[in-house]
Amino acid sequence: MKKTAEVSHDMHGEKLYQQRARSALPLLVRQAEFGCKILYSNLAQELGMPNPRNLNYVLGSIGQSLMSLAEQSGMNIPPIQCLVVNKSDGLPGEGIGWFLDQTNLSGIGRKQYATLPSKEKRLVVEKELAAVFNYSLWGEVLRHLGLDRAGGVEIEGLPLFFGGGESDDHRALKEFVKKNPALVGVRSTAIKSSLEFPLLSGDFLDVSFLTPEEWVAVEVKSKKSDVSDVRRGIYQCVKYGAVQKAMGAAKADERNVRAVLVLEGKLPSSLMGLRNLLGVEVVEDAYHK
Repeated sequence: MKKTAEVSHDMHGEKLYQQRARSALPLLVRQAEFGCKILYSNLAQELGMPNPRNLNYVLGSIGQSLMSLAEQSGMNIPPIQCLVVNKSDGLPGEGIGWFLDQTNLSGIGRKQYATLPSKEKRLVVEKELAAVFNYSLWGEVLRHLGLDRAGGVEIEGLPLFFGGGESDDHRALKEFVKKNPALVGVRSTAIKSSLEFPLLSGDFLDVSFLTPEEWVAVEVKSKKSDVSDVRRGIYQCVKYGAVQKAMGAAKADERNVRAVLVLEGKLPSSLMGLRNLLGVEVVEDAYHK
């Protein structure tokens, strides 16, 4: 039985998945040039697709288009579809194996890739991703395919919100997150949790979870936060992650670090691109999880 990657046509057609492929490729180029992967669910959300599973045909169409372009132009184009990964294991879908057969950048073909354990698959994918991130001709690829670059993801002209004191809604959400570590993927039985945890940068984390394996920083935004405040939360998570890594390096602490933005409501649609570009983990509808 043929895989989706094999039966998808290139993006030059009017089937829905081909139209979506033409919208998706500029987004993947944006991610590649910034050096950041993207989750299937987040890409689907930015494309307005209700079911991330339907991305299989979209990504297959992109792969077919890039292979055709490579054959016609002589360009050695890496498989940009490797950028799109599952949240559960951080790996692309199995369909990527067919394109590894075609590009042969890692020396691993489809059949061999399918039999590899997850750890070895990760090594293969990381090698492909390095080629994707280092590729300097993505703009040329878009030009050859008649596509424009993705538009900017920043919101202009919105005032920054710094607020006054802490609201009751904000305090309640912090307490809720502290009591429900699984909300941000913390499932260890040995957890040290704190509110207003101080970083050496002078910042304070709304919630901090420390386990033997990882340190998770949480920034919360209640229903009272406007778009500009949620945007600030995204940038705060980028900052917290960098400071966490620096503090860990200074102490030779090898724990994994993550910074998560928890929202009482939904992520504004205008901020989806920024979330995806910066690779910030966002939990929506906290009380309804």
